Amino acid sequence: MTNSNYIVSARKYRPASWSTVVGQEALTHTLKSAIDSERLAHAYLFCGPRGVGKTTCARIFAKTINCLTPTADGEACNECELCRAFNEQRSYNITELDAASNNSVDDIRSINEQVRIPPQTGRYRVFIIDEVHMLTTAAFNAFLKTLEEPPEYAIFILATTEKQKVIPTILSRCQIYDFQRITVPDIVKQLQHICEEEHIEAEPAALNVIAQKADGGMRDALSIFDQVTASCEGHITYRGAIENLNVLDYDYYFKLVEAFIAGDVPQALLIFRDIREKGFDAQFFINGLGQHVRDLMVAKTPQTHSLLEMNEEVAQMYVSQAARVTPRFLYQSIELCSNCDLNYRNSTSKQLLVELTLIKMCQIMNPLPQDQPTQQPQALKKVVAPQAQPQQPAPVQQQAQAQAQAQQATTAPRPVYTRAPQVSTTGRILVNATPAATQPPKDPAQPSAPAPEAPGADPVGQSFSDDQLREAWNGYIMANPNEHVIVNTMRQATPKRVNDTTYEIEVQNPSQVEFLNDAMARILSHLRAAVKNESLAINVKVSDKGPAPHTWTPREIAEDMQKRNPKFAQFIKDFELGLA
Repeated sequence: MTNSNYIVSARKYRPASWSTVVGQEALTHTLKSAIDSERLAHAYLFCGPRGVGKTTCARIFAKTINCLTPTADGEACNECELCRAFNEQRSYNITELDAASNNSVDDIRSINEQVRIPPQTGRYRVFIIDEVHMLTTAAFNAFLKTLEEPPEYAIFILATTEKQKVIPTILSRCQIYDFQRITVPDIVKQLQHICEEEHIEAEPAALNVIAQKADGGMRDALSIFDQVTASCEGHITYRGAIENLNVLDYDYYFKLVEAFIAGDVPQALLIFRDIREKGFDAQFFINGLGQHVRDLMVAKTPQTHSLLEMNEEVAQMYVSQAARVTPRFLYQSIELCSNCDLNYRNSTSKQLLVELTLIKMCQIMNPLPQDQPTQQPQALKKVVAPQAQPQQPAPVQQQAQAQAQAQQATTAPRPVYTRAPQVSTTGRILVNATPAATQPPKDPAQPSAPAPEAPGADPVGQSFSDDQLREAWNGYIMANPNEHVIVNTMRQATPKRVNDTTYEIEVQNPSQVEFLNDAMARILSHLRAAVKNESLAINVKVSDKGPAPHTWTPREIAEDMQKRNPKFAQFIKDFELGLA
């Protein structure tokens, strides 16, 4: 048999006085002070998330300013005729309009006409317009004049969840009050009070789950509370709350972190399988895991324990587990969860994406052997230079060096082009480049390698010779053949020492200066590592002596390329190409 007298908690326990408003102490204090000092504005704007008490405070405000005998602490007496009329919803001094469904110009005109009628009893007529951002632009404009110059007995209270949608001309005519989300402890405290009034037993952990699920809204919390109460038969347990609300138990997250600490990949994957079999969405799970790791990060430092919005027993569990993980694990785990959430929607294999994230989290505190750095004696670290590529066997390496030297000695100097020729769709060669001076022949007297550093010497700031710098200079040229403009410019420029660590090179035009300066960070990184001196600096300037380089015509460039590359000449002949 149904109880016809049942009233949902959101209505039954709706605040009727300032003292019963939850989580808005600073704001209610300001409004009470304004009433006590009789410094009332003609228009207010209450804005904030849903379910935090905007319309409720508007009604309390309207009742209090009309009360004939207010109490000493600024509350309505609830005994005078005006208070009783308000409580029984028969007061003509308060008019409410839901702008979500009454947002036209005609609705606002009706309000404007009612404003002209003074109150029959009491001092003020209060007009509460809920969801005011839903008014049309024409309705806003029709409301402006009345809002700006209302009668002295008229007070407007506008409520909205989206302040940014209210036009600026309305905002400028109102006193704006921002309502905050209600904290989890405040919601839990109110739910405990309701449980005492209703003679309901509830575990603190269960009320904490309800408060977190409400996301800062008291009305949502009361609705969820009624839902859980209906299924728990007067005794609200943590297990019953999470099953009813389809909330993932935090025990799963604690077990997962234990698997991460142990580096137990199979256990982590099995826990994820159990979660999926219970019907939880993988993205919901990964977001919850990220929140759990965030709470561990907060619990790791005593100064931030207050940021844990949970009861003391659960908070101690987080503190205990946080002490067993490193900050590096926490930061990298949060990043992995965030990246997984961002890539989840576009992933073609969502389960694999989440499983890969779990595997990576297992390896943070237990890296694979190949991920660990190789330990070397300290003396060898300072003597042996880092290798950019794997070492070749000694005979093969010596043979490759001999072949490279022979080829370099027999190859004629090549001209430098600032742009490679292109072939158009019409079959014509499109060239527009200016050759620079040819590469000077390599000095055979150059040493093949710098002298080895003495063991124990500091690699930063080591002295070096001009020959060592030239060897490093040519090494960059050989290692970066694809940077055509840069290496060709470097071939024709020779560094000249200015002081111990500063060199200078001269190029032929400002464009080459710009190219080299753009690449100077990479060049210096290579040179400094080669000569073991971080103070090395190179200045680039345009040469002020010597004739300007010959400007080659496109035909000259094409002919020169055909002479040097027979395959290119045969390509032009086969396809009957010509110059553009």
